[in-house]
Amino acid sequence: MSILLVVLTLLLIGADQLVKYWAVTQLKPVGSIDFIHIGSTELVDLTYLENTGAIFGSMSGQRWFLVGFTSLVIVAGIVAMFLSIKRSKFMSVCIMLFVAGGIGNLIDRIRYGYVVDMFEFRFVKFAIFNVADICVTCAFAAVLIYMIFIEPKKEKSSRKEKENA
Repeated sequence: MSILLVVLTLLLIGADQLVKYWAVTQLKPVGSIDFIHIGSTELVDLTYLENTGAIFGSMSGQRWFLVGFTSLVIVAGIVAMFLSIKRSKFMSVCIMLFVAGGIGNLIDRIRYGYVVDMFEFRFVKFAIFNVADICVTCAFAAVLIYMIFIEPKKEKSSRKEKENA
């Protein structure tokens, strides 16, 4: 399982960096292009953005703080990912998504001083984001679902087993 987590992490980081490379070389010169439209309804466009902050542009210009903080979170995430394998493979995969997303954006912060974003939802007013952000968002949603729906059932089942023993 450990090897699989490392391989998945590297694949997601690679995908993130490839899409960002495309955005820098092809999208940056034009700024924005149509991506997913249904009829005249714009759903998603590809829009080049250099985000010097964190989520939704917060902490803009705090590059080295964000590099340091993200690095600490990634190290803690790697440790947690490997420690959680025996308890919950699902949770270790969620942590792997956090780690992969964090590393993808950390590479940008160190390399460029900003994070390259490109996916823009046009049907709602939302932040422009990237593949690394998708990893982090999916991990967050999965952890919430796990904590709300799965973990309580596991605890209830564990209590019943202890009562019956």
